[in-house]
Amino acid sequence: MKNWWRGAVTYQIYPRSFQDSNGDGIGDLPGITSRLQYAADLGVDAIWLSPIFTSPMADMGYDVSDYKGIDPLFGTLEDFDKLVARAHELGLKVIVDQVISHTSDKHPWFLESRSSKDNAKADWYVWAETKRDGTPPTNWLSTFGGPAWEWDTTRRQYYLHNFLASQPDLNFHNFAVQDALIDTMRFWLERGVDGFRMDTVNYYFHDKMLRDNPAHERNDPRPEVNPIEMQYHMFSKNRPENLAFLERFRALLDEFPERTSVGELGDSQRATELMAQYTAGGNRLHSAYSFDMLSPNFSAGFFRSRIEGFFKAAPDAWPGWSFSNHDVQRHVTRWKGYSDDQAALAKLAAAMLLSFEGSIYLYQGEELGLAETDIEYHELTDPPGFKFWPEYKGRDGCRTPMVWTGGNDYAGFSTVKPWLPVKAPQAFLNVAGQAGKAGSVLEFYKAMLAFRKSRVAMVEGRSRFFDTREPVFAFQRGTGKGAVLAVFNLSKDALNVGVSGASMGKGPSQNAVLAGGKLDLGPNGFAVMDCSGEVSVGY
Repeated sequence: MKNWWRGAVTYQIYPRSFQDSNGDGIGDLPGITSRLQYAADLGVDAIWLSPIFTSPMADMGYDVSDYKGIDPLFGTLEDFDKLVARAHELGLKVIVDQVISHTSDKHPWFLESRSSKDNAKADWYVWAETKRDGTPPTNWLSTFGGPAWEWDTTRRQYYLHNFLASQPDLNFHNFAVQDALIDTMRFWLERGVDGFRMDTVNYYFHDKMLRDNPAHERNDPRPEVNPIEMQYHMFSKNRPENLAFLERFRALLDEFPERTSVGELGDSQRATELMAQYTAGGNRLHSAYSFDMLSPNFSAGFFRSRIEGFFKAAPDAWPGWSFSNHDVQRHVTRWKGYSDDQAALAKLAAAMLLSFEGSIYLYQGEELGLAETDIEYHELTDPPGFKFWPEYKGRDGCRTPMVWTGGNDYAGFSTVKPWLPVKAPQAFLNVAGQAGKAGSVLEFYKAMLAFRKSRVAMVEGRSRFFDTREPVFAFQRGTGKGAVLAVFNLSKDALNVGVSGASMGKGPSQNAVLAGGKLDLGPNGFAVMDCSGEVSVGY
């Protein structure tokens, strides 16, 4: 299927937390393979595997020490091949996480690079001399706290790390580094993967002149919990040189039929602009997503501005949208202030996200309506959680194990105590308890995914937004016969909206009644309706 990724829905699997098959409390590849039928039955088009490569696990696999090996925690290359084969049997594409902006400090490349200033890989990482007073060469800050530079006693130089000190940044200005990374990605393409999720895709290049980042002008004079947001990241990331590398990467993908790429853009200041840049022209990334919709923002104006802003900046490019992933608080917790009913909020979010123009990314467990797990300090595993506790508790709360069944201590994930706890509020929402149950969040996701697939307008149709007041969010997908009108109430209060040119039919809805040109919407109510000809929405 040509350009299968356009409008596709991808289900993110966090391997450590999906299914344990060998009784060590950690999810693995055979466990994932045993559950692929679940993903297929859900109705998604692809799965995305968070990192499975060999790693010391300082950052749960985002610190790679061998780009061509499977970490023994997860299994073997043979297990991976079996997973891909089974996924393809079920009609699922397989996307793997590629973390190439940095490696582990245990990677052989870094061990050689740090050994001297004149070895074959001396310039494979970002090394810099100290200032005369011994301080780091720039003011750049690490996403995980503190300076982005670490002193190395062997080379008597600093090296750059945008995350943990054990995650040194590769030097993309060195073409030998690019060659080596392209080679590792070719390895997985030849093994049958259908594409890559490119981690921190805007971090690849740094400013060669090592200029300080300017201050980010902010209204709040207080420091952030993490002061990295007090800088405007002009020189530490988001460099224009990145575009040429993305074109080189795309040329590799184009050697293999129907492969795809999606880039993660970690930037709160220029997200829409960068998404447009990185996907424009047909010779860079196939799509990209930012953290904009992974934020606390929950308003019609905000969602509209992200979608309209992207297509205005790059009308020939393609976005990806998600509400949750392994790095942020689950969305039913982030947005709980807008609802008194967790299940109703989960369904509202699903209907909205799965109606958006673009490719969609779901995170394991959101289809169950899972909220963030309340993690206590003694249960922490995530480095930023230790660094910024208690104001920021890290990412463990969204990474707890998948809940498959009720009636046991570990919800069918494992037979032993898992690496992160399974707690009662999550276990209560298990798959077995929702499957086939009318009105459950899981069954709503299945219905909404089926509806999206059944309507060409929901996958290919352009978006037309209506000028409604808050908290009403309304847009049309496509035109003429087969077009769809979606109207959402982003609040706890009942309201009514004037609607003409649409009919409820069998489209997904919640707390919604259409009669006499009025759409009555209860709290978190919505309706996804058939429409044709002239359509109007007024509120």
